Amino acid sequence: MPPALYGFAASLSLILAIGSQNAFVLKQGLKGHHVFWVCLVCAASDALLIAGGVSGFHAVVTRWTWVTTASRYAGAVFLFGYGAHSFIAALRSSATLVPGAGNDPPLWKTLSTCLALTFLNPHVYLDTVVLLGTLSTQFQGQALEFAAGAIAASFLFFFSLGYGARLLRPLFQKPVTWKVLEFIIGVTMWGIAVQLLRGA
Repeated sequence: MPPALYGFAASLSLILAIGSQNAFVLKQGLKGHHVFWVCLVCAASDALLIAGGVSGFHAVVTRWTWVTTASRYAGAVFLFGYGAHSFIAALRSSATLVPGAGNDPPLWKTLSTCLALTFLNPHVYLDTVVLLGTLSTQFQGQALEFAAGAIAASFLFFFSLGYGARLLRPLFQKPVTWKVLEFIIGVTMWGIAVQLLRGA
């Protein structure tokens, strides 16, 4: 398999699983809030991490285990807080959960949350940096092609998820659907947080 295609497939398989970052992108896409910037930040963050892993940083992360341990605890605290916020949102009045209701948070706040969900998740270092970085060593002299394929997969996925979410908007015109989504996101965040603490 060509290095670029291998990198594309490996990267896509890692980010397809539902997680805190994907749930956030989906929610922003459904609401139509800062979709472009959220997708761009997620994809660009992945690109940065992939480039770091392919360039050899995966060896550093593997040796300095305190990096993943620190992010594990910080990530768990953040996810518990974000999950609690989602549970509270699920109990709010329906007016605050209708798309386009004018309750769009400022861009800086949205992107701050997006960055926290990305970089406080230790799995992003284990998967994107360590695993992809290690896989790239199979292609001596072609690591750049591998990285390009992996980065392309990330951009394709996040922009497809963010902008494809609009297809589900008719379903989410019902307030009860938003409540269910908020509840599922809350459960997802808390579930991931518990997994992080168990692995600490």
